[in-house]
Amino acid sequence: MAINTACNELGQIWMESGVSENAVSGHIQLIIPGETACFACAPPLVVAANIDEKTLKKDGVCAASLPTTMGVVAGILVQNVLKYLLKFGTVSYYLGYNAMQDFFPTMHMKANSQCNDRYCRIQQEAYKKREAERPKVEVVEVEEEEVVHEDNDWGIELVSEVTDAELQAASGTVPDLPEGITVAYTIPTQESPRGDMVEETEQSLEELMAQMRKL
Repeated sequence: MAINTACNELGQIWMESGVSENAVSGHIQLIIPGETACFACAPPLVVAANIDEKTLKKDGVCAASLPTTMGVVAGILVQNVLKYLLKFGTVSYYLGYNAMQDFFPTMHMKANSQCNDRYCRIQQEAYKKREAERPKVEVVEVEEEEVVHEDNDWGIELVSEVTDAELQAASGTVPDLPEGITVAYTIPTQESPRGDMVEETEQSLEELMAQMRKL
């Protein structure tokens, strides 16, 4: 809380992290004074209720999980710091870690207008003033130009979707379907020509194979 107050007073951007009492979850948080929630905007229960940490029960805590979870959270914190300083990737404003379910919740918490830290409220007013003075960027809609190719060696054409009437005229009848459902094709009503098929014959398979060898 002391570091949080000092950073709010100076307007210093910083990151904090922590591991829960059960040693199997933790989080990291990027704090931008006035813009995002500070440590006092949404403090842990032990801080908000002003509970003495020595009175907290730690039943069922796995001693081996605590340093492991701390190592994971510390690694995520350092990676987030590097992304912010070196300006690459997506910087996480808040990233949690649940080791029991391998779950990484993320969110963006805004500053609390009723924060108990006086310097945080001052930074919020300064941020609102900066945002109001910032020139608004007009969004210009770019019209997509129609693509026209001078050459069309392959004869490719764009055609409209086939309607039910066109399908019915081209082949068989269109079945009755619910509204919004159409068929892609229908079964032709007449049999297709069989000119390219082999005519039936009474010759045996051996005789046909003998004829093929003579070709």
